[in-house]
Amino acid sequence: MNTSPAITSILPRLLRDRSYLLAMLLAPFFWFSLYYSGTAITGPDWLIHNLILFLQAALLYPLVEELVFRGLLQERLWQTRLSRMSIYCISLPNIVTSVVFTALHFLAHPPAWALAVIIPSLVFGFFRDRYQHVLPAIILHVFYNSGYFLFFGN
Repeated sequence: MNTSPAITSILPRLLRDRSYLLAMLLAPFFWFSLYYSGTAITGPDWLIHNLILFLQAALLYPLVEELVFRGLLQERLWQTRLSRMSIYCISLPNIVTSVVFTALHFLAHPPAWALAVIIPSLVFGFFRDRYQHVLPAIILHVFYNSGYFLFFGN
């Protein structure tokens, strides 16, 4: 699997990809479901007082996580026999990477939140496979985290 397509060739394709745009729309659906479940919204004061924390959680962590998990681990798994296997349209390298990613979230999050990471992780990995590049996963992850931390802060 070649992971070197030029970023300039990926971005226009992402904007035309209905599946990718749907994945972007799933993030606000998740945020609104949290709101309607009674999760407190933090408001602009939280962001102003915690700008560094927000930038870490919304930009730095997704970038590092995607480079490590989808850029290194998932790419390495694509170079094994696992690359020939999939369940529906989800590759086995994506599934294995997502399970490891989710398992590590148990170290810092309550079990329900850690388990909830599996679905976005599979979505991020799907687009990493589809475009043979980590950039689509990074963009999605940054978008998902940005909205979550913008609205819910903690």
